Amino acid sequence: MSRLGNIPINVPDKVKVNLAGRTLHVEGPLGKLASTFRPEVKVRIEGGKRVAVESSGETKLIRALHGTTRSLIAGMLEGVIKGYEKTLDITGVGYNARVQGDKLVLTLGFSHPVELTVPKGLTVTCPSATSISVKGVDKHSVGEFAARIRRVRPAEPYNLKGIKYREEVVRRKAGKTFVTGAT
Repeated sequence: MSRLGNIPINVPDKVKVNLAGRTLHVEGPLGKLASTFRPEVKVRIEGGKRVAVESSGETKLIRALHGTTRSLIAGMLEGVIKGYEKTLDITGVGYNARVQGDKLVLTLGFSHPVELTVPKGLTVTCPSATSISVKGVDKHSVGEFAARIRRVRPAEPYNLKGIKYREEVVRRKAGKTFVTGAT
C-alpha cells in the first residue's frame, strides 16, 4: 500500500470539491479542473474538507495508481489556488518571441517565423523579447505547451543558442580544435 496515498488531502476554504462517479471536479479562485480516475482507486470526500484516496488491492499497478491519484488530486488543488508557471529563455542573435492574439510567434533563425497556437486555459506572455512565460491552472497543460515551445529549437551545447527553461542547465561542450603539424 502506498504510504503517501494514505495521507488525506485537506481542501482549502476557497476551493469547492465535487465527486460525480469517478470524476472529481475542483473549482477555485483561478479556475476549474476535472479529472476521471481509474476504477481500481476510490476517491472519497469527507465532509467537504478532506479528500481521501483508497486502493482496492495490493498488486503493483494498484499500489502505483494509489499514490499517483493522490498526487494528481493535490496538484489539482494547488493549481486552482496558486496556478503553475513555466518560464523559457531564448538565446541567440536575432532570436525573439512575441504574442499576437492567440498565437505565439517565434523568430529563431529559420527562413520563416514559427507560429504556435496557445491552448485554451493557458496564458502566454513575453515580458521581454527573449523571455516567454506560460501560466495556467493545469500542471500538465502548462508543461506540455512549454515543451512544445522548447522543441522548436532546443538550446544546442556549443554556442547555447536556442530555447531553454529558465532553471535548465545546458552543459557546454568544447568545439573541435585543429592542430597543425600533427602526423
